[in-house]
Amino acid sequence: MKLAEQACKPLQAGTAPLSHKETEELLREIPQWSLSEKSIQREYRFKDFRQAMDFVNNVASVANDQDHHPDILVSYNKVRLILSTHKIGGLSLNDFIMAAKIDLLTVQRRP
Repeated sequence: MKLAEQACKPLQAGTAPLSHKETEELLREIPQWSLSEKSIQREYRFKDFRQAMDFVNNVASVANDQDHHPDILVSYNKVRLILSTHKIGGLSLNDFIMAAKIDLLTVQRRP
């Protein structure tokens, strides 16, 4: 099943973060996201501030539905999203699921 078709699931404290091999495999499905030590991130660009904020509000809605929330940085027409599972101190499948769901938002808004 594709990442975007899955749902985020609650994790227990003490759950091990994904291995580097697992993260590399999952990144293939979200190629525009980049991997850092304990997070994945992506920057989106928009025509103007209004479009950027519309996107942020849509991301917030999906994040609330999935109960998995990215760090969101806004700079006029740019939005940078950072996903990590703070509870386990690294990356979980939930981060990749959220990234895929967020990517769908940009596909759906194109004319």
